[in-house]
Amino acid sequence: MTQPSSYLSATADAYDAMALIYAEFARNSLDALPLDRAVLTAFADLVRSADAGLVAELGCGPGQTTAYLRDLGLDVFGVDLSPVMIDLARAAYQDLRFEVGSMDALDLADGGLGGIVSWYSVIHTPPQELPPYFAEFQRVLAPGGHLLLGFFESEGEPVTPFDHKVATAYRWPIDDLAGLAGTAGFVEIGRMLREPGEGERFRRGHLLMRKADAQG
Repeated sequence: MTQPSSYLSATADAYDAMALIYAEFARNSLDALPLDRAVLTAFADLVRSADAGLVAELGCGPGQTTAYLRDLGLDVFGVDLSPVMIDLARAAYQDLRFEVGSMDALDLADGGLGGIVSWYSVIHTPPQELPPYFAEFQRVLAPGGHLLLGFFESEGEPVTPFDHKVATAYRWPIDDLAGLAGTAGFVEIGRMLREPGEGERFRRGHLLMRKADAQG
């Protein structure tokens, strides 16, 4: 991995410091979120039906979503910027593979993945820094491979920073984020917005996309 930029280093340090607290908070977070589980299931169904092969969860944190995708029948591994998060993931899910790495500089071959899940993991990326992430997702996905994005939606406002409990994060208009991915060569399959639940502050956005194949 190349030398990380200052915001990447700051984000990794912040998650290292909060890793134990975050892991406890996140462990069963999907249990009360049926719509989120439905989106992950739809992604898994698409990847399995295409027999697309290996999936990466990028920004996997302590690994609970990676394990959920495994339980949905996917051949999946996790990548995260925080070494402490990766240590926790490896300890909790010893049958799964977890690696330290950055989403904008993956140690993966071109076209080697059948799917990518970025589950609330590009939220800390400053807007001007985000296009290279989509370019990297394009590089490592096989033609027709699927991408699932989870993020905080801005509810009619432009891209808006907010005081995330770990590090500054950004809320995105769903159309703008879909357009940015489209510019990078992704085709939208579907989207889901849900209103904030108990204990949540913001609307949640989900985009399901695929990398265009040779025929588009």
